[in-house]
Amino acid sequence: MKVGIGLPNTTPDATGRLLAEWARRADAGPFSTVAVLDRLVYDSVEPFTALAAAAAVTERVRLATNIAIGPLRSAAMLAKQADSVARLSDGRFTLGLGVGARRDDYTAAEADHRTRGERLSAQLAHLRAENTEIELLVGGSSGAAFARMARYADGFAHGGGPPRAFASAATRARAAWHDLGRPGAPKLWGQGYFALGDPDRGSAYLRDYYAFTGPFAETIAAANLTSARAIKDFVRGYAAEGCDELILHPTVSDLDELDRLAEVLA
Repeated sequence: MKVGIGLPNTTPDATGRLLAEWARRADAGPFSTVAVLDRLVYDSVEPFTALAAAAAVTERVRLATNIAIGPLRSAAMLAKQADSVARLSDGRFTLGLGVGARRDDYTAAEADHRTRGERLSAQLAHLRAENTEIELLVGGSSGAAFARMARYADGFAHGGGPPRAFASAATRARAAWHDLGRPGAPKLWGQGYFALGDPDRGSAYLRDYYAFTGPFAETIAAANLTSARAIKDFVRGYAAEGCDELILHPTVSDLDELDRLAEVLA
């Protein structure tokens, strides 16, 4: 199983200089991919912009949206952003897409939250017709999400949780893939959150970032990986369940976090 690291484009105090240096160190470290999250109504750096900056200072690692909220953009704009990052990175790009769950993002984008699933399906069809070379992942937990993944994508991006939750989603992804008659199996990506140097700060960020979920935000914060042992157990658990690539997203904007994670994984 490959292990990638998140670029802290949504964590507090992430400057352009920090993001560039983070990408450079990730490129030199044990990581397979540098990935970004997507949020519109939040203090963050737009994901495709962040990856464009990362492309300029890296040569080896893949770059990925894990995930971007497709329906916040027009199909043409999404295709243009994806193609631009792919070109700037010489093809080292994986486009992970989902519908998202935050209504305030849709309101700000003047996009219809009710038709987001239909819009994403149309975007995926557009992307496949326009560019067949970009690696596509689809995230989500509904039956429609798994059907979209099987029809249009190269794999499935799980939204996080313990290895057993990933295993259940992976089973559904494989079944949808098989039901559509596609050969082989979908690529399976997972994700988690970590904070090794300042756990309290990291957990506070998760509570804020996921405040829209209500009390469940506390559950997410409690799952923050805050020790070397927790990270190693998490990585082993996902590998055992057949994950192809696991992205560990930082919850603190501190370069020491990247270095600490690299040491744990070494």
